[in-house]
Amino acid sequence: MAVRTMARAGRALLVLWFLLPLVPILLWSVANQWRFPALSPQEWGLTGLRSALSAGAIDAFATSATLGMSVAVLATPAGALAARALVLHRVHFRGAAAVLLVAPLAFPPFAVAMGLDVLILRAGIPNLIGAVLILTVVAIPYTTYIMRVGFGAYDIRFEEEARTLGASRWVVFWRVQLPLLAPAIATAGFLAFLVGWTDYVVTLLVGGGRLVSVPVLVGAFAAGSGNQPVVAALSVAAIAPPLVLLLLLWRLRGRRAP
Repeated sequence: MAVRTMARAGRALLVLWFLLPLVPILLWSVANQWRFPALSPQEWGLTGLRSALSAGAIDAFATSATLGMSVAVLATPAGALAARALVLHRVHFRGAAAVLLVAPLAFPPFAVAMGLDVLILRAGIPNLIGAVLILTVVAIPYTTYIMRVGFGAYDIRFEEEARTLGASRWVVFWRVQLPLLAPAIATAGFLAFLVGWTDYVVTLLVGGGRLVSVPVLVGAFAAGSGNQPVVAALSVAAIAPPLVLLLLLWRLRGRRAP
């Protein structure tokens, strides 16, 4: 009983640790004026939200969502295929292949974006597609790692048994692989979405100022003074989708827990 109580208290403290920094942001997002040393805003209002909308917050939100979903769609299956090959199949130079897959994490994003930006410009690739391609490369190490963990607990004998019973490759994929790997796939997709959704450096450099996402817009307003309500409203918009996805992922994993 005491152990269970301590575990619940620990989880509550962990949640509080993550949520407490969000309180000032939420207050600023609905405040027109909040001067030090007051503990609460002196004037409530939605000036920050209106300013954010007039500055193109909806378009920036759509750009960030496009980046996040595109990176998730591309990087998740790529990481799954790489992980399956490394875990379940014989791969020549396995160590070198694993190092190559995580190599993007060893280089600063600024250097990678600057180097690939030249190639993208010379190839005439549109800014949005170029940013998606670079961010997909950045996300693949994360998806590969998560899927390697998933395949580490995956029993391929389920596939073999299904094939013995006459199931086609599509049926095996849809009825065996996906249900067993669903938590790992969802986690990998979530991390890949975060890479695209939260990126600032690659989007700014590759987009050349024409590709405006939520982080880019937040950075533009945060560089000035007196924009706290706008920055707070944009920050809430930036936090909300990942938080919703995280709660959905938590619920999915909870349902599949024994």
